[in-house]
Amino acid sequence: MAVFVALGAFLMTLFGGWTAQRVTDRRHLVLGLAGGLMLGVVGLDLLPEALHAAGEEFLGVPRALLLFVGGFLVAHLVERLLAVRQAAHGAGPHGHGHTHAHSPGKDGRVPQVGLTAASAMVGHSLMDGVALGAAFQVGGGMGTAVALAVIAHDFADGFNTYTITSLYGNDRRRAVAMLVADALAPVLGAASTLLFTLPEELLGSYLGFFGGVLLYLAAAEILPEAHHDHPARSTLLCTVVGVGFIWLVVGVAG
Repeated sequence: MAVFVALGAFLMTLFGGWTAQRVTDRRHLVLGLAGGLMLGVVGLDLLPEALHAAGEEFLGVPRALLLFVGGFLVAHLVERLLAVRQAAHGAGPHGHGHTHAHSPGKDGRVPQVGLTAASAMVGHSLMDGVALGAAFQVGGGMGTAVALAVIAHDFADGFNTYTITSLYGNDRRRAVAMLVADALAPVLGAASTLLFTLPEELLGSYLGFFGGVLLYLAAAEILPEAHHDHPARSTLLCTVVGVGFIWLVVGVAG
């Protein structure tokens, strides 16, 4: 049953990515919406779930929040290290630039950062599938509630996966490949629960860490880029709509 429901998540993820592709002429609105969706997912979905599942404290701070901050810092560190590495490889021994498939573009963006971020989205979708399978092991009611949440917010996952990959200078082929991987991930995750069960504490820790990564991408990359060339009210409105959509999804699923 869980695998069958995960097929709905597969289709919803592809639909989200398809939507992101179709509105490229309104890129600033796409980025504004993506930032809002990510902010909503972090604040209204991932963090509450992480605090509930991994609520133990370490030196007076919930473990989930420590991992949340750690995820934010790791995302920042990875981006900076990749940027420095690519800048170093972009010049030869005599200071002459060379063209590389993964060299940073004119705006300094590094394609590997987009691929790394999209890979994290794929990992998150895989865990969505695991959570879906585990919920159906508990009971039909729990499985239905989790299924609604997973299918609904997988539209945002697909939308964000394609947007993040493209934002950092990757071509359409790579963006589509990451989108397909993100769509397949919940199906594989749900199928894997036929073989094992993930401890709740580990799942909560993962959600906290991943929430920090997503917040960094939204606050430090996607939203500033959305307002860079088009500081319009419509862009801000799209961000608010994105947050509101996730709030609605969480409310309906709850």
